[in-house]
Amino acid sequence: MSGGVRAIARNLSWMLASRGVLAVLSLVYIAIVTRTLGVSNFGRFALIVGASQALATLVGFQTWQIIVQYGTAYVHSGDEARLSKLVRACGLLDLGSAVAGTLLAAVIIYNWGEALGVREVHARATMLFTVAQLLSIRSTPLGVLRMRDRFSLAALADSVTPLVRLVGAALAVVIKPTVSGFLVAWALAEVLTAAAYWVLLARTGDLQLLKRGGSLKGVIREHPGIVRFALSTNANSTLGLSSKQVPLLLVGGIAGTASAGAFRLALQLAQALTKFSQLLARAAFPEIVRAVGTGGMHRVGGLIGRSFLMTSIIAAVVFVIIVVAGKPVLTLMGGSAFARGYPILIWLAAAGCIDLMIVGFEPLLLAANRSGLTFVVRLIAAAVLFAVAFLLDDRYGVIGVAIAVVANSLVIALLLGIATMRLLRVQTHKRQRP
Repeated sequence: MSGGVRAIARNLSWMLASRGVLAVLSLVYIAIVTRTLGVSNFGRFALIVGASQALATLVGFQTWQIIVQYGTAYVHSGDEARLSKLVRACGLLDLGSAVAGTLLAAVIIYNWGEALGVREVHARATMLFTVAQLLSIRSTPLGVLRMRDRFSLAALADSVTPLVRLVGAALAVVIKPTVSGFLVAWALAEVLTAAAYWVLLARTGDLQLLKRGGSLKGVIREHPGIVRFALSTNANSTLGLSSKQVPLLLVGGIAGTASAGAFRLALQLAQALTKFSQLLARAAFPEIVRAVGTGGMHRVGGLIGRSFLMTSIIAAVVFVIIVVAGKPVLTLMGGSAFARGYPILIWLAAAGCIDLMIVGFEPLLLAANRSGLTFVVRLIAAAVLFAVAFLLDDRYGVIGVAIAVVANSLVIALLLGIATMRLLRVQTHKRQRP
């Protein structure tokens, strides 16, 4: 096994060690919420959480990718001064986007909340959750921990979210078994998770990086292309909503809160069982950046090929498990009212398995500074999702939206696959030139 593969496996093992247990915990606390609220109120809860997460993604920047992309070279060279400038700039960017998002959320919720399905009785809890989501800044410390290969600490901080949600959900059942009660529990989980990240960053000594540094303009001058990279990663993450929150919001607008509740539970289960793809991408990205940065693009091709084979096998196994066990699990978690989400679950699981198969493609393109290309791919895929959803709405309803999610994943897989093969072929030709 090559050094890069071993490093990815080590990073992934820390993530899986925590996320394997946490995925089970997430199903437990979701079951508590669904059983307590019922299908309609759970749908309302899911729509509020989805809209808040969409807003946070819209205004936020993936600063962890910026830190890994540009800071890794400084770690190898020992240039702590320039690394400090970069990390401080990313921290300020996170803070600025959080403040802007909070103001935008207040305007939206208190002026158009009713039109978006946020009842007056839920307005305060919705605002509290949205503010907690926005101000719980963790992308910067996450980037520093991953840049330093401290995946074990990042996994430890991530574990706070499901643990607090589980405890919070249990307390909400006793104290306030309402939509607002569960929103408060979810908000507390966001705050404590962010606090865990910053505490761990302080314990490693890297919090000092934020106390030094120059101006934001200076960082931009030192890193040509960093603005384009930041905007592209933000746009990519926003368009990534096309397979997550946007379909849920479409279902809520098309079919109402009850259908949104069934759709959200199916989506939660599909995401829990295909979470491996996101973990593998996060584990691989720092190693791919290092390989590309040291002229190792020719070695990355073999790594991508092996990862595609491995993830394809895993995807096939995961899909069979979902087909066999999906309906009983939905019934167990939410009751018979949620069992109708089984066909939705199958389509969403298929989309998740497609994402899992091509998980190595986007990190490679980002590491090779092709973030603009990935944005175009996701933009095209999002347009396909909306087109298919509206085309199938009259005939298939909510299942039509789930089919649209599969179409979105297929387009992304096809276009990213073509772009990845072309990149590797071009780099191979350059290396073979005399």
